[in-house]
Amino acid sequence: MKNKIFSAFLLVFAALLAMSFIGTDLQNKPWPVPDKYTKMTNPVKYNKTTATALWTKHCKSCHGKEGKGDGPKAAQLDTHPGDFTEAAFKKQAEGALFYKTLEGREDMPSYKKKIPDEEDIWQLVHYMKEM
Repeated sequence: MKNKIFSAFLLVFAALLAMSFIGTDLQNKPWPVPDKYTKMTNPVKYNKTTATALWTKHCKSCHGKEGKGDGPKAAQLDTHPGDFTEAAFKKQAEGALFYKTLEGREDMPSYKKKIPDEEDIWQLVHYMKEM
């Protein structure tokens, strides 16, 4: 009986360990952005009221209030949503952030249909860069 319990414990531990490596691998996976987007700059004037409302409605649940990836839904994701306050995030081109928001990948949904006005996506880029 003790051997069966110990074996079950080892199996669960091994599965959890494997899942942690899979999540880390996905988080560190490069996210290629087409040159067309990396060269784009934000064409809209920042409207913090609009951007905050969009962030609250579409992004806050995963990315958190301050963009640290600690929103209430973050724990349910296979990959960490990222920390937008880190220097590596801040170095990303505005067009790259626009592309990633527009297209999505894995846990990050595409916002082409959810936010059809591209000016609103650009407002979110302003908001993300401000964090």
